[in-house]
Amino acid sequence: MKLTDETTPGTNFVRAYGAGEIRVGETVLRRSCVLRVDRLIPDWRPQQFEDLQVEDLDVVLALDPEIIVLGTGARQRFPAPELLTKVFARGVGCEVMDTGAACRTYNVLVSEDRKVVAALLL
Repeated sequence: MKLTDETTPGTNFVRAYGAGEIRVGETVLRRSCVLRVDRLIPDWRPQQFEDLQVEDLDVVLALDPEIIVLGTGARQRFPAPELLTKVFARGVGCEVMDTGAACRTYNVLVSEDRKVVAALLL
């Protein structure tokens, strides 16, 4: 699904997503990733929801978000409470949704100049 034609230089928008693939600008990603308006981590360690561990959030939190959008794959799945506790203890919000919804939400929050980081499992 194509999401946006946004071409602002230096701004990471999700331009399209589909089964097993996300396009950020002109970059096609086929592995889980972490995304901020000005930064792309193209190979985030967990590749499936079941792989997600508390330590994986260190990469996400190091990007200093005010809110994290966690895409959990083809369907919405909620992580273990200790994962969310780590996020909330830092005063950071976290929205959990399927990866397609996470891509759309991330783009909206970026366009609103929010300090958002998307952690996307494919």
